[in-house]
Amino acid sequence: MDAEAARAERDGTRSRGWGRLLLRVSVLVLALVALVGFSVVLAKVTLTPSPASEDLVTSNLRPGRSLRQYAEEYTFLAACKQAGGNLLLGMPFGILLPVLVPRRLRMIRMILLTVLVIVVIELAQGALVAGRAFDVDDVILNTAGAILAYLLLGRRLSHRYHVLADGPGRTEEPPVPARRPEPGRRPGRPKTRNGRTGSRWSRMRQGLRAGAARVRPRKR
Repeated sequence: MDAEAARAERDGTRSRGWGRLLLRVSVLVLALVALVGFSVVLAKVTLTPSPASEDLVTSNLRPGRSLRQYAEEYTFLAACKQAGGNLLLGMPFGILLPVLVPRRLRMIRMILLTVLVIVVIELAQGALVAGRAFDVDDVILNTAGAILAYLLLGRRLSHRYHVLADGPGRTEEPPVPARRPEPGRRPGRPKTRNGRTGSRWSRMRQGLRAGAARVRPRKR
């Protein structure tokens, strides 16, 4: 009976392991497909030439310059569309990248990868696409959108995925229970030589008295 129970338990553990592996691979493939689809949409939105704006756009290397322009020269709806569009473009990074990067420091890795990708896209815009230019405020808004999406949704999804990927064997060590004090004794109050509890000052005085008694000369 014990051998049959152990064999059944091993078979159940093996089937759960295969199911967990299949689910992990499925989630990873879906995340990769979603990232590829998002990259196509991002390239179409950001790398499409705009000849009508060729004489109007200029590169912006000063943070906040375009944001002030949105607030001062654009209407409210146009400013929300411009700034909100940049925020939305960065949100998929905060949802998909935490699933693909390692669990440790995933937020920092996600931010660095987002900044790297957006900077490359902005540089390609300024160098290759007519009617578009590099704008540091776009990088800031895209990164802010990625961080916002990570805090709202990406952190929870990536945590569940990585917990599933780690499996039940990699669990945290249980905390060491605190040592209970002896009955009738206050915690943190060690006993003196006569068995009584004393403060640090009383123990220091007793030590000084004992030292003085040792160095006191004997009477002949």
